[in-house]
This record gives sequence, structure tokens and C-alpha cells, in this order.
Amino acid sequence: MSFESELLALLPRLRRFAHALARSSADADDLCQASVERALKARDQLVAGTRMDSWMYRIMRNAWIDTTRARSRHGQTFVDEEAGLAVGDAGDKQIEAVVELGNVGRAMQSLPADQREAIALVLVEGFAYKEAAEILGVPMGTLTSRLVRGREALMTKLGEAA
Repeated sequence: MSFESELLALLPRLRRFAHALARSSADADDLCQASVERALKARDQLVAGTRMDSWMYRIMRNAWIDTTRARSRHGQTFVDEEAGLAVGDAGDKQIEAVVELGNVGRAMQSLPADQREAIALVLVEGFAYKEAAEILGVPMGTLTSRLVRGREALMTKLGEAA
């Protein structure tokens, strides 16, 4: 499989991770684009035998860190794009699902960045603890601690939302 084909196949997963890191759809899209640009420029630095997904997640995480350090403030949006997706829809179950997904998204976004990253990699993307720890550049015990605290915080926040 060519570099471009492999990168293209990863885009849906990269977008999900970008949404877990960023607090808005626009920021997530910008982050995804910046990460792909960096990867294309650095394609010769991909070591043979390295998993493309792990490499891309590390690039994206570093790009996010660079972006957040460069900004002094984040713009605030009064209504998320997702909030308007169900307007005019008469399907009660679909509306409830959209509302619940929004609750989970808001709960995820309220977590500290380190917990959000750990949960996104392990619980959403399905990485093994060891792989997620390598992507984040932390010991496995630190990753485990972040996951435990993040899960507890999510359960509390979602319990309050219910």
C-alpha cells in the first residue's frame, strides 16, 4: 500500500482524534489538515516498520501542542455546529441519540487534555495501553492513571447529565 493510500485510509480516525483534542469542529479540521501537511512533508522520516497510525497520532498531538501554545486565547462559540444538526427532525430516537452524543462530547471536552487524549486513544480509537503510552510519550502507569481519572470524571459528568 502506498504512503498516500495508507494516509487516506487513516483520515476518518485522524478526524476523530482531532475532535477529541480540539474543542470545536473548525479547530479539529484545521488540526487534521496541519497534521496531514506535516506528514506529507516528513514522509521520508517515517521509519520502515513503524505503524503509520501511531506516527500520525504523534504528529497530530505535537501539532495540537504547538497550536495551543501559539494561541493566547481560544474564540468562544455560543452554539456548536452539532447543536443544529437535529433541528426539524421528527424522529424522537434520533433526536435522543444526537442529544446523548452531544452530552458525551461535552463531557469529553470538559476533561483535562491529558485525560481526553488517553480516553480518545484507548477507548475511542482502540489502541493498546502500551501503544497509547508510546504515542503520548508517557509511562504506562501514567496512562493508566489518566484513564482511570478520565473514566471516573466522565461517569460523574454523564450521571449528572442523565
